[in-house]
Amino acid sequence: MKYHAYELAHAMVSPFRMASQGLRFQLDFPFNPLSGSPASRSMSAACSVFERLTGRYGKPEWGIEETVVDGVTVPITIETVKSKSFCNLIHFKRDRDLTDDETAPPTVLLVAPMSGHYATLLRGTVEAMLPEHDVYIIDWIDAREVPTFEGGFDLDDFIDYIIEFTQFLGPKVHMMAVCQPAVPCLAATAIMAARETPVQPLSLTMMGGPIDTRRNPTVVNDLAEQKPLSWFEQNVISHVPFPNPGCMRQVYPGFIQLTGFMTMNLERHREAHWKLFDHLVAGDDDSVAQHEKFYDEYLAVMDLPAEFYLQTIETAFQSHSLPMGTMMHRDELVDCSKIRHTSIITIEGENDDICGIGQTEAAHVLCSNVPKKSHFHYVQPSVGHFGVFNGRRWREEIQPRIRDQIRAAEKRKTKKLVPAE
Repeated sequence: MKYHAYELAHAMVSPFRMASQGLRFQLDFPFNPLSGSPASRSMSAACSVFERLTGRYGKPEWGIEETVVDGVTVPITIETVKSKSFCNLIHFKRDRDLTDDETAPPTVLLVAPMSGHYATLLRGTVEAMLPEHDVYIIDWIDAREVPTFEGGFDLDDFIDYIIEFTQFLGPKVHMMAVCQPAVPCLAATAIMAARETPVQPLSLTMMGGPIDTRRNPTVVNDLAEQKPLSWFEQNVISHVPFPNPGCMRQVYPGFIQLTGFMTMNLERHREAHWKLFDHLVAGDDDSVAQHEKFYDEYLAVMDLPAEFYLQTIETAFQSHSLPMGTMMHRDELVDCSKIRHTSIITIEGENDDICGIGQTEAAHVLCSNVPKKSHFHYVQPSVGHFGVFNGRRWREEIQPRIRDQIRAAEKRKTKKLVPAE
């Protein structure tokens, strides 16, 4: 019923949006004698803000067409190299013919969070990595677009995807997990290590991930732990309505997740939209464009498969099974002490209000058999959750450290892993 109420609300507001668009067109029409007057500009700005607040936002484009390698502009081709029911493996292919590189750059598998936003939220992450790395990313598909005959998708399937893509990319792959995927990425690495597969990631970078949410729990952690799993099933899980391709699939709707994100910083978002109104009235096009660029991405949300969402809540936030050493992947115990050949890199933000300080760092304790020189932990001052993987400090202070650690891991790789008999 929640999903149907949401769709009904959008249907009810549509006539008002159309009326607002028509009024704004008349107010901005250059031959309107009142166009440009203070009253007209204010009314037009109010219409624009109303339309943005009530609009629906589809998946944004990547918009990455080139990068700069050693001062040379290099075109980027975005191609899908592997497709699954719930995601695509995307390759940002650099045109190496325009570079003087004698050796291929390190291969990086970037695992985007399946937490409500599209993988394009990591556009800035990708752009910073591209000049010196061969970047692949797991691009999740909106669950409401996946027909029910494709079956379900849970945390175990997530881990299987990561293992499959790692094997596909070969023995020199470095894995990067942003936020939520830190848990399945660490689990996948531990499973590959326990199986002694020939291909294991040379390094695993985890940024703002909930490895052990018992450390410095945040409001998000408290909510997930205090409510029983049945509460989440009854209050936040819905069926996808007709006519979406995934009709009748059980999902955790993206609009509920977005509501949670917005209410955590409601005053900040309210102030941002008041500023948008002021910028529109003043004709400050650059500031308006900046606002629209951010919120076009932020307000674009996707649905999550219900079984994945519920299993993640139970595993990472309630039973704490990974740090407790009791996590199972299907019939295998996830034992992080089996990891020996993968460098462990953790990044946290000083002001992160989603993953508290120490939650990601906990991975180092779990990976007790990784050599000391292959551990690296860094806390970035003065950044929140999104600042860990986006923005100026990400580009100038965090990414260079990760780059150096990736190269150090490559140097330490002196021999290939021997497959188990």
